[in-house]
Amino acid sequence: MPIATPEVYNEMLDRAKAGKFAYPAINVTSSQTLNAALRGFAEAESDGIIQISTGGAEFLGGQYSKDMVTGAVALAEYAHIIAEKYPVTVALHTDHCPKDKLDGYVRPLLAVSEERVKAGRNPLFQSHMWDGSAETLADNLEIAQELLARAVAAKIVLEVEITPTGGEEDGVSHEINDSLYTTVDDAIRTVEALGLGDKGRYLLAASFGNVHGVYKPGNVVLRPELLKELNEGVAAKYGKPAGSQPFDFVFHGGSGSTEDEIRTALENGVVKMNIDTDTQYAFTRPVADHMFRNYDGVLKVDGEVGDKKTYDPRTWGKLAEASMAARVVEAAQNLRSAGTKIK
Repeated sequence: MPIATPEVYNEMLDRAKAGKFAYPAINVTSSQTLNAALRGFAEAESDGIIQISTGGAEFLGGQYSKDMVTGAVALAEYAHIIAEKYPVTVALHTDHCPKDKLDGYVRPLLAVSEERVKAGRNPLFQSHMWDGSAETLADNLEIAQELLARAVAAKIVLEVEITPTGGEEDGVSHEINDSLYTTVDDAIRTVEALGLGDKGRYLLAASFGNVHGVYKPGNVVLRPELLKELNEGVAAKYGKPAGSQPFDFVFHGGSGSTEDEIRTALENGVVKMNIDTDTQYAFTRPVADHMFRNYDGVLKVDGEVGDKKTYDPRTWGKLAEASMAARVVEAAQNLRSAGTKIK
């Protein structure tokens, strides 16, 4: 059962919350990066999450048609087959989807899983993300209510982003400023709209200074302790026991974070951390090294014939896979999910 069933995905999230660890959520854009992520999880003995952004799905759909749904479905179907060879359990997730892409991405993918569930099968993806951070909170949550109801029918978990993450990813961008911090009032309004599990399970991407990409020290001020304030504020409002953590939080912009920042986030209810920039670099770095070291082999310099063994994509592709897998192992160790796989 390498691809989690809905029941197992919920178990994964519950185990992470109880054990104060989080799953690395690795963005992939090809079968090669998918295998690198799976290899990293296996080597770390960690379950994990594979995710595809709108831009990643468009790339997977091929540059002729650039069809996001085709790209996402194709890789998900491939993952269901190839993951059988890895001794870990993974969930499939779609990353950031803004309002103008819902009809071309998340809603059609929900329809695919709805049909599968009606036929007695499991959904194709285990969770989808709605990124309404560019909308007013009222509009954001209104759309989230609609999507959550559909997700529940398809046995899928919804991820919502209620306030902005800084930087830019796949065309969604926000300035790095004081608006990057979710308030207790934002959290309470989210519960008023989406409930606390009674209307369906959702993951909450709250903002505590998160920024996509990697920035030099001092440019970004993360406040993961803010997550504790959000949990405490909602717990007090809804009569939950002191110390309870009503939310399943997602840590966006995780690349480049310090171990102390990650540890604080884990203690305060983060169960999923997105990693993309660091794994992109890990994948590309050995390819660049190979090309620079073997330029006269990968290029037919001065009329020569080059060296097929050096420009064969498998040669440098294996190096890229190994490097990215090692970065996934590092992520699992930092997030304390290493060695926790479901037996």
